[in-house]
Amino acid sequence: MLSPLAKNIAKAALEDLNEGDVGRHIGVTAIGKNVATHRFEADVPGYSGWEWNAVVACASGSTWVTVSELALVPGGKALQAPEWVPYHERILPGDLGPGDVMPPRPGDERLTSSASESAEVVEHMPDVEKHNAEQPLMLSKKGLDQALARWQSGEFGPDSEFAQKSTLKCLSCAFYLPLAQPVGPAFGACANEYSADETVVAHDYGCGAHSATPPTTPLGVTQAQPYDDESIVEVDIDQV
Repeated sequence: MLSPLAKNIAKAALEDLNEGDVGRHIGVTAIGKNVATHRFEADVPGYSGWEWNAVVACASGSTWVTVSELALVPGGKALQAPEWVPYHERILPGDLGPGDVMPPRPGDERLTSSASESAEVVEHMPDVEKHNAEQPLMLSKKGLDQALARWQSGEFGPDSEFAQKSTLKCLSCAFYLPLAQPVGPAFGACANEYSADETVVAHDYGCGAHSATPPTTPLGVTQAQPYDDESIVEVDIDQV
């Protein structure tokens, strides 16, 4: 039952099921005098880490190998739950959807209740104090620095493909609306609906929709005159 013939018969029986790819042979276990289980890798969607098992048998004195049972079973750590990861370490930008609630995590360094550590010292914040008079939260200097770094190196920064292929930069564009402090004019909002509309862009970002982009061809100007190659051409025979 441990012979190559038994292994081939077991694999052929699994392939006849046509319920998923049967991979390489990964082991065989004798479960009786004339009975053994052959194990194969399984490539079945939704069953990562599972394996195919084929139980084969051969009666004493016989040369015929018969298949007793076929099954897809979990192998190794297939049913073991992955290590727990807190939600704030798993969530990614863009995961938040309409109606979702995501409070700041405890000790979030992007926020501070100290005016001296805030991105901008504000003398009076009536709306914030109304909701949380004891400990109003403000954007911290570190939180602002992290945001600026993301914007500078991101899709709408000077190193993006758009910016690299653009000859005109946002700072000179009529659609560029510079931000106020504490961010300042190094970043602004794009007001061009055909470009980065509603998005914060770096002043040295750029795209082909700059307000000063010249037209490629002046409107109403014809570059070439039509030519009729079927028209009759009169020739003065005296000049031929």
